[in-house]
Amino acid sequence: MNYFVTGGTGFIGRFLIEKLLARGGTVYALVRSDQASERLAKLATQCHVSPERLVPVRGDLGHEALGLSASDHDLLLGHIDHFFHLAAIYDLKIDEQTQVEANVQGTRHAVQCAQALKVPSFHHVSSIAVAGLFRGTFREDMFEEATHLDTAYLRTKHDSEKIVRDLGHDCEMAWKIYRPGMVVGHSQTGEMDKVDGPYYFFKLLQKLRRSLPQWMPTVGLEGGRLNIVPVDYVVNAMDHIAHCTDLPSRCFHLTDPDPHKVGEVLNIFAEAGHAPKMAMRIDARMFAFIPKMVRDAIAQLPPVKRVRNAVLQDLGIPEQVLKFINYPTKFDNRDTEQALRGSDISCPPLSSYADKLWDYWERNLVAKHT
Repeated sequence: MNYFVTGGTGFIGRFLIEKLLARGGTVYALVRSDQASERLAKLATQCHVSPERLVPVRGDLGHEALGLSASDHDLLLGHIDHFFHLAAIYDLKIDEQTQVEANVQGTRHAVQCAQALKVPSFHHVSSIAVAGLFRGTFREDMFEEATHLDTAYLRTKHDSEKIVRDLGHDCEMAWKIYRPGMVVGHSQTGEMDKVDGPYYFFKLLQKLRRSLPQWMPTVGLEGGRLNIVPVDYVVNAMDHIAHCTDLPSRCFHLTDPDPHKVGEVLNIFAEAGHAPKMAMRIDARMFAFIPKMVRDAIAQLPPVKRVRNAVLQDLGIPEQVLKFINYPTKFDNRDTEQALRGSDISCPPLSSYADKLWDYWERNLVAKHT
């Protein structure tokens, strides 16, 4: 069985390629530079496979049909069984035009490539971000119901998924869409490649640990539920579901069925990092009674802006992250659970691997979080 993967040198992509190689066959991975080709060669060595089984293919998300050469097109035509599209921007801080080019146009070009190569099965790694800030439970069969897609990241993730969904109307290619929650490091090793999601609050907890004894209770915020999943669960579930040939084209939520509220997440990581726990948590939603116009006016006052910006900069927290403190969406994942039934794949509870995430962050990522 042969595979084509975009985003294969990214964090999730590296782990997915390792799973696919374990099944045998050959993995063809899109690369844009010699440096990416070298990373693939290193990955092949780590996976103990010959270089012939992990083949770099030159191309670019910004080009139609990924800009494959005529020789690569002829080589791969009718030769690929599964096309995995992972390449995208997962960064709230990137400008809108760049996100549109990578997430939306990149997906369109990946679909064109899969069609040109006559691939029978297309797999798109989307995100729970497609729900926007939907209030309530968002099911796996929901899409148009998404609301408040008012940031470039949310909007481009939604638009790119629509391109894949339209495949059912345009051709006979089967598709599966995977919506992971907030992807964090490996649940066994803690391995992670960047500071993102809940990691933004690790520096705050570290500062508290250095300033206060662990037994001293502190005051913190409560908010919505953060759906956090380790990368190994995501790739294990994707690999299993992708090879279930009896499943129709549909979407799968790769999410934690029992997510924690913001305050609970902070306390889990506080315990992992030996920092003081937040015994009293103030629910941020209690400020909703203040009219939005008044809240916005206060937030724009120069002294308030200076203090807020200074605190966020000191802690390494992007302002965009604050939008998700009161995250209102829950995710139903019954189709995923049905597809995984009979396997040993399930999402582990955050408390069972939080210490590994913290340890890896403190040993390897602190320098990036400045």
